[in-house]
Amino acid sequence: MLPPALIPITWLALLLRYPKRTLMIGVPLLLLLGSIAGWLIVDERQNQRLLDHLDIQISYAPNLCSPDQPLLVQLRNNTDQSLKDLQWRIAAYRPGENINLVETLFTEARYSSSSPLVAGAQWQTCLPMPSLRAGYRASTLEFRIERRQGNFVR
Repeated sequence: MLPPALIPITWLALLLRYPKRTLMIGVPLLLLLGSIAGWLIVDERQNQRLLDHLDIQISYAPNLCSPDQPLLVQLRNNTDQSLKDLQWRIAAYRPGENINLVETLFTEARYSSSSPLVAGAQWQTCLPMPSLRAGYRASTLEFRIERRQGNFVR
């Protein structure tokens, strides 16, 4: 097998040596690869557009949730598709600042259920508090949802 860096060089050498045969094979192959790449880009943009229409709110609510899980997450599906699964990262900021105060940046949460969240439906849950940097209280911070990734039923 050729190293990936040699494939374009080999293709150019074949094009110079056997132009008709190389073009007969290469052009349809390039068109196929281009159409697959285009389809994947369009699908990813459509998925991102659907993710942007989800309404996700997160708040510190120890009075509504248990003390060991004080973060209330409310998700509303404002799309026309059913949400199959969703994962996100929790971030905490002081009001007006942009420095994430969550100590471990790998804290992820997710929506998953045996049945998809249909269009227009709501879901809520309580989540545990991620570890914060020393000296900050959760009641004085704003919590945000970042890096949404999900799939919809098509």
